Parts: sequence; C-alpha cells; structure tokens
Amino acid sequence: MLALLFPGQGSQEVGMGRDAFEASAAARAVFESADEALGFSLTKLIFEGPDDELRRTEVQQPAILTTSIALLRALEERVPVDPDFVAGHSLGEYTALVAAGALPFEEAVPLVHSRGRYMQEAVPEGLGSMAAIMGGSLEGIREACEFASGKLDQVVAPANLNSSRQIVIAGHKEAVELACEKALELGAKRAVPLAVSAPFHCSLMESAAAKLALDLDGVHFSDASPPVISNVEATPNASADRIPGLLRSQVTSPVRFTDMVARLSELGVDRYLEVGPGRVLTGLVARIERRASRANVTSMEDLEEASEFMALKVSAG
Repeated sequence: MLALLFPGQGSQEVGMGRDAFEASAAARAVFESADEALGFSLTKLIFEGPDDELRRTEVQQPAILTTSIALLRALEERVPVDPDFVAGHSLGEYTALVAAGALPFEEAVPLVHSRGRYMQEAVPEGLGSMAAIMGGSLEGIREACEFASGKLDQVVAPANLNSSRQIVIAGHKEAVELACEKALELGAKRAVPLAVSAPFHCSLMESAAAKLALDLDGVHFSDASPPVISNVEATPNASADRIPGLLRSQVTSPVRFTDMVARLSELGVDRYLEVGPGRVLTGLVARIERRASRANVTSMEDLEEASEFMALKVSAG
C-alpha cells in the first residue's frame, strides 16, 4: 500500500518548482492559480526570492503548498497517482487535503496565507522559540517541559513528535531554554534551537487558532478520497464535517508524525512517496519504519524514478 507525504515549513528554497513550471503545463497552471487566488505574484517570490521574504511564515506556507501541488500535478501527467492514504506535516496536512480532493486548491492558498499570518502575529517576535531535542525519550522530554513550565510559570511543551530520536518543543523562550537543559540532564543527547519566527503547535497559538476557525467556517470541504491521516489524531479521516475542527486543533496541538507513520504501517502501508521541496519526511520515515520503501519528488529530475515507483504499485496491486 502507498501513502503520499507532503512537507511543512522549513523545506522551502528560492527557485523551487521552477523546472516544473517550465516543463509541465499542469504545474504551470497551479502556480498561475496561486497568483490569482492571492492577488500578488507568489510565483515570482518562489522563483526569485529574496530568501528573507520567502521565509516569512505567511509567504512560506502558500509557497510550499503551491510547489508541492505543482509537483504532484506534473507527476500525474506521467503516471496514474492512486495512493491509499495521504498525510502531511503541519502545513503539509493542507496539501494532503488538496491532493485528496477535500479542499479546493484555490481556497487552500489564501487559507494558509492567512494561517501563516495568524501564527506569526500570535506571539511577539523574540518572546517564543522552538528547539529540537535529540536522543531523549518522550517521557523524559515531557518531564523536562513540566519542570520548566512549573518553575517559570511559562508555556513549554512537545510540539513535533518527529521520531523516537527527534522531538521538537515550543513555548516561551526562557522556558524552552530551561527545558532543554533539563532534558539533557535526563539523558537527551543534544538540544538545538530552531530558527523559527514563532512557537508553533503549543497553547501560545490559541489566538491564531481562534482566527483561523472563522476562516475555516467559510471554506467548502468535501469528503477526502483517499483518507487523510490527521496530525492531531494520527488516524485516517475522510469526513468533510470533521476537517475544520481538526485543522483548528492542529494549530495548538503537537504534530504526531511518529504516531502517524506507525498507524499507516498498521494499516498496511509499506511505500511512501514524499512530494514537495526537501526530503525531510522520508528521512523521518526511515527512522520510524525502516522496512518501508521511500521515494521523493522534489523536482522534475525525480519524476522518472517516482514514475517507476508508482508503476511498481500498479503492477503489485
């Protein structure tokens, strides 16, 4: 069984998707549709930068979504794409919903543009932070967060459960720093501050979640086919009625990527194709489910290998 994976923030780079725009009519239509939906040239920012502008959360989110869907459409021009499940990391869940026909692309682009702005505005710059802790257990990292939160009366909590070797925490800057120190005392190997503009996926994002909920009320969702593995529950969902609530909760809840892959494995998935800039998610899958087959579509150069990967699924099925 096959699952498509879609990346989240941090995977962007200036120039991503340009070769797809130039070589694929379907991909080019995606970029043009994004520009029209936003009322400005997102495509120009993606292809030309500057990098500082592309890294802005409200630009980065629609940029990665657009590039990922453009690459997917370019792949679909070459080979039938028929996954059993789709999933994404944070922002990537929106891309997964588009891929599953649950969210129109033209509505997804302005939605994640606003989502990025709300998340950036939720916490004044410099007040919050995130850090990746490597080599510590989830129990130990939770204990470290509870220690720091209690001592400083501030927010800090696990935000991205990326693998057994890497868990990201988020919250107030001082609490994150103290939690990192405590996690190292409890046996973690390393703690690395992340270059992010806000503390995502923790309770400090509540104001962003509330604003996003109003926007979600105005979006037309359809049932997902195939089902989408949600970040919040790490289980398949195909019901349109449940999508807005899951997306609202996602803003303040941890991304349970380890549990998502474990659940996909339980469901019989043994093949993962990551579509979009970067190769972060297949790298994480390699740590979580080592026996699974993996492939990537990050540019047009990957399409031949990905087409063969898809063809193997068709012949096996």
